[in-house]
Amino acid sequence: MCGYVAIFSKQRREFLPDQLDAAMAAIHHRGPDSQSTWFDPKGRVAFGYVRLGLVGLSNGTQPIVADEGDFVMMVNGEFYDYARIRSELEEQGCRFKTSSDSEIAMHLYRRHGVRGLKQLRGEFAILIYDRLRETLFAVRDRIGVKPLYYAEHDGAFYFGSEVKAMVAVGLPAEWDRETYANRGFILRDGTLFNGVRSVKPGTFLLADSGGLQEKTYWDWPFPARAAVDHDQTEALMIERVRDAVKDAVQLRLHADVPIGVSLSGGLDSSAMLGLATELVGKPLQAFHLSFDGADGYDERRYAEIAAKHNNAELHVLSVRQDDLADHFEDALWHTEVPFSNAHSVAKYMLCKFIQSKGMRAVLTGEGADEVFAGYPHYRRDMVQFNNDHQDSDEIRRLADRIAAQGDRFLEEPTDDVQWVTNNLGHSISWIETQSALFRPLTGLFKGGYREHYAGAAPYRQFYERLGGPAFDEWDPVNKSLYAVAKSSLPNLVLTTLGDRLEMAGSLEGRPPLLDHRVVEAAATLPVWMKIRGSVEKYALREAMRPYLPAEIYDRKKQYFRAPPSLLQPESKMFQLIADTLSSPLLTSLPFFEPSRVRDFLGIARKLPEGQRAAADHVLMEITGLCLLQKRFSLR
Repeated sequence: MCGYVAIFSKQRREFLPDQLDAAMAAIHHRGPDSQSTWFDPKGRVAFGYVRLGLVGLSNGTQPIVADEGDFVMMVNGEFYDYARIRSELEEQGCRFKTSSDSEIAMHLYRRHGVRGLKQLRGEFAILIYDRLRETLFAVRDRIGVKPLYYAEHDGAFYFGSEVKAMVAVGLPAEWDRETYANRGFILRDGTLFNGVRSVKPGTFLLADSGGLQEKTYWDWPFPARAAVDHDQTEALMIERVRDAVKDAVQLRLHADVPIGVSLSGGLDSSAMLGLATELVGKPLQAFHLSFDGADGYDERRYAEIAAKHNNAELHVLSVRQDDLADHFEDALWHTEVPFSNAHSVAKYMLCKFIQSKGMRAVLTGEGADEVFAGYPHYRRDMVQFNNDHQDSDEIRRLADRIAAQGDRFLEEPTDDVQWVTNNLGHSISWIETQSALFRPLTGLFKGGYREHYAGAAPYRQFYERLGGPAFDEWDPVNKSLYAVAKSSLPNLVLTTLGDRLEMAGSLEGRPPLLDHRVVEAAATLPVWMKIRGSVEKYALREAMRPYLPAEIYDRKKQYFRAPPSLLQPESKMFQLIADTLSSPLLTSLPFFEPSRVRDFLGIARKLPEGQRAAADHVLMEITGLCLLQKRFSLR
């Protein structure tokens, strides 16, 4: 697990020996063990790398310069099952100069080109410079667990594992006003930094003097609705899921350092602890974050049950609103994107805590909800549009419950959300929820900004980029899963709760449930095996049942959320929001009319509890934008 920065110049230029020093200092947290650089003698490429060693501790420094003189490579992430691939390559005559897992990528690329990299399994971002052809190859893992950003500036392409490294090496720090208006930093591959984009999951880029080419090498393999096999036995499908998850966990237990478990107390992380404990044959260390004293948010009791069930040594970090306020700005600097709940700050603190206990890597349960349909909005879609092979009485009960809730949204869907619904033939509850949750933001925009981007239609833009020809043939719930997989999963969840905050603590998070073979196994399941009546993640729950205590197996889903600050107006967290939105930081932000935001804050404090929780998302995002502008001197 590491960090990198690279410059690929279209024309030859002179690179100074210290040109990358500031960039590597900016991402030192990603690789505190060592740092190194490589400069192309022909003046086309500069590579900078910081390393956190987990495999090949004694000789895994990068960039790796091939003895053959043809390639130079940097890798961020881990390749699992690399020992088998390395052995096969050695039998074919390849010579290795390191004992790290990373080097197999260079040999695969030399022998098979980009197609060879399809053999790689894991979470990774790779940069390979072909010195003979003067081309740069950049690839991101299939799910988007590891970050890979790029931009074009001043006759060169810049690459980085974090935007701050690219800014430190010379990229201007400017707001991307359009991307914020169309929420392209979540719905697309944009960022809030002008000109900076994220390489899409399962995609690679080829850069040469003529520009960039982009190609997808992997995508989520949902079957056409007519092709779903409903005749498979339930036992066989559950066994297939269990085998895939077990294999993914087994591979992620390999390292030259101890592996712990990040334990929320929910189904997913508890299953990872139980399965990993069985595989290693001894108790493991587990780490839990407790929102001490916050009813409805604190899961400590369940984490203790899971730890006791597995004889794990449980380490608990308790945090309160004041702690969240104290670390808010630092967590934001690491994510480079605003978050709508302070659970991201809590995750930042937890990762620092785990690292302080001597750990460098942990298994996590991240991604299960997005892979196995674990959120209520998937269940809503199933009940309304995809309820075949379900118990009809149960479906009627769930439909009545949905109807009794009434319209969840205060207003009718926006034109672009309605356009998506019309073209799909059904709605996607996740899109409706996201649109409704952040719709108040547009009412707070400055007049000129609002008028300029009035036709942004973010969800129509998003829909028009979804999937290939097969998309229209999928089950409605699978379309919902795919929509999240192409937006909030890589751009928000794995940023504000994954890699960026784990690496802020110099910690590697390993998510077995995002292994691409687990994803492929889940994708082929019929919808009724993903959601069974009111039970989400049915197949995963049944597959992991042998590793779970009864109290966890029977639990209803609880979101990992920090208590909203608006529910505790006396707290330091709420005061941070109020002070920031009363300061000149808000006035200098290009998006919002300060008086409207401050009026909204005053109104929000008097809303009923449920509406205050929703308003907290909006206020926290605006606060985050203010502090991002401050920390990055954004213009």
